[in-house]
Amino acid sequence: MSISEATPGMDAAPVDRGPDDRAFLGHPKGLGYLSFVEGCERFSYYSMQTLLVLYMVKYLLLPENMGNVIGLSFLQNSYYGGLEGQPLASAIFGDYTALVYLTPILGGIIADRWLGRRATLIWGALIMALGHFLMAFEGTFLFALLALVVGVGLFKGNIASQVGELYDDKDLRRAMAFQIFYIAINVSVIAAPLVSGTLGEKVGWHWGFGTAGIVMVAGLFIYLAAGPWLPADNKPAKGEKAASVPMSQKDWLRVLALVLLVPVLAVSLLTNQEIFNAYLVWADEHFALTFMGETLPTSWMITVDATLSFSMLVAVAAFYKWYGTKWKEPDELGKMVIGSFFTIGGGLCLYIAAVTQGDGKIGLFWPLMFHLLNSIGFSHILPVSLALFTKLAPKAINATIIGIYYLAFFAANKIVGTIGGWYSTMDTPTFWLVHVASAAVGLVAFAFFKFVLAKRLMGDTQTA
Repeated sequence: MSISEATPGMDAAPVDRGPDDRAFLGHPKGLGYLSFVEGCERFSYYSMQTLLVLYMVKYLLLPENMGNVIGLSFLQNSYYGGLEGQPLASAIFGDYTALVYLTPILGGIIADRWLGRRATLIWGALIMALGHFLMAFEGTFLFALLALVVGVGLFKGNIASQVGELYDDKDLRRAMAFQIFYIAINVSVIAAPLVSGTLGEKVGWHWGFGTAGIVMVAGLFIYLAAGPWLPADNKPAKGEKAASVPMSQKDWLRVLALVLLVPVLAVSLLTNQEIFNAYLVWADEHFALTFMGETLPTSWMITVDATLSFSMLVAVAAFYKWYGTKWKEPDELGKMVIGSFFTIGGGLCLYIAAVTQGDGKIGLFWPLMFHLLNSIGFSHILPVSLALFTKLAPKAINATIIGIYYLAFFAANKIVGTIGGWYSTMDTPTFWLVHVASAAVGLVAFAFFKFVLAKRLMGDTQTA
């Protein structure tokens, strides 16, 4: 897919793709562009997410450096109750990663009612890039986080909703499209720690953050080039208000079903979201990361996780493609139940690693088993749940519903920000058992939703 094939500019009229558009791996060409754009955005975001806790614990929150950050002392005393060190870093990280998943609701409303998806997304990309560049200065740390929170909110839901609109409701390629979309995300998560993480830990923290900003700008240019292959924008004509499309009773039942799924998803995500928080601090302190006399960057554990997530996304998609030729493939909620079992198994690996550590460093066997099992669980829950939300979202509030989907990440990261702070005071085996318990709660809730509530609320939309 060559960018030169597209006519740059967001005002270009979208082409009529039709059901026969299979130019990108059997899917519409627009999926390829959107996947690359999301890959750039996720590279920048996960560069930040990989470095943020380590940056704060090992540099920014040291007593000699905290005073350089505008407003941080006030925030520490007035909002965080005087927390210091790792608990403060965990709390700031939790609030940041929670808020970047709260603001997509506002971004969806702005897109649905006023600016349209494209203009909203472009503004989001510009503000995100600004945030990454502000991270190059210690004093503007909090302003950088604010810019990233706003930018992600304008960007996030408005790209995922465009993926869903490349397909009509009966197009069976939709679920696979989100698998491909998540593969692009995971390629970026593999690359971000290797590039930005290594630069940040080995050369200088600000080099890592600056690289994230450059890649975000590149993603914006790719999006501008993609105009002719994207779904029609939803921006109202000049001088008109957004069209008011009436919602049927069936639409409202679908919205209710999706709202009820949000807290269930949040609980099921706790173990996965902890990887970027206390898990990295634990790895930095206790994992045997020395290879041939060289200490490897702790951030490379994120690359290990992303590599396995990428591999398992491909493997799980291939497995169900084969499975579907012989037996009845599980529906979306069925796959999410299956994924919860693997998430529980992954959390138990961390518990075993903590229990068997002894006086030395932790070898990488149990951490690697955790990443493997958790990645299989991830492949059954994350892309599948996003596909389910785009499938059930009423067209009148499509982008807003995708914003509501990200409330699960808001809640999960907010909770992780609190639970992550327990790492410094709770014994480590118990700390990881808390996460195993959260995955078990998710399992029970998904099963209850599937077998008790789904048919009543979703009707015939939840099919095998």
